[in-house]
Amino acid sequence: MSKTVPVGVSARHIHLTQEHIEALFGPGYQLTEFKPLSQPGQFAANETVAVIGTKGQFDKVRILGPARPATQLEISRTDSFAIGVKAPVRESGNIEGTPGVTIKGPAGEVTVDEGVIVAARHIHFHTSDAEKWGIKDKQMLKVRLGGERALVLENVIARVSDSFALDMHIDTDEANAAGAKTGDTAEIVD
Repeated sequence: MSKTVPVGVSARHIHLTQEHIEALFGPGYQLTEFKPLSQPGQFAANETVAVIGTKGQFDKVRILGPARPATQLEISRTDSFAIGVKAPVRESGNIEGTPGVTIKGPAGEVTVDEGVIVAARHIHFHTSDAEKWGIKDKQMLKVRLGGERALVLENVIARVSDSFALDMHIDTDEANAAGAKTGDTAEIVD
């Protein structure tokens, strides 16, 4: 049985706490939805911010909503070189000991001491999909991206929850290396 999963390519983006949303956009501000994402209840917001590192900055970094318990900037390794922030590869939410940045919005700016990561490649599994394929939460998988520049990615983390929809997330560096794009499919090979 083929274990085929859809691919989603994640460009740089940021998750913000409600406190930081209000500091950047004004008291009581609520994010507005630009488009829904593959995971239920998640969305790309209309709002963007600038993020400033030690060597440079990125303007118009898309905010993903809804508000989160911790502010987290997800960038590619190439992005980390460009702005001068040594972001480690981490699973989303694991930000302890990571570097920080300054975030600038239309109503103010915030400097966070930690929260910048290169997101570890992962696949979101709904519990039923994981059970069907015998995959456990946090299991490390090997996944093949096909096409003209086909490659096999190792150390792909399985993330299993009743609230997830099946989707593999890779960053722009990984997608470019494989010639992959959002909407392609990948196959779990091990």
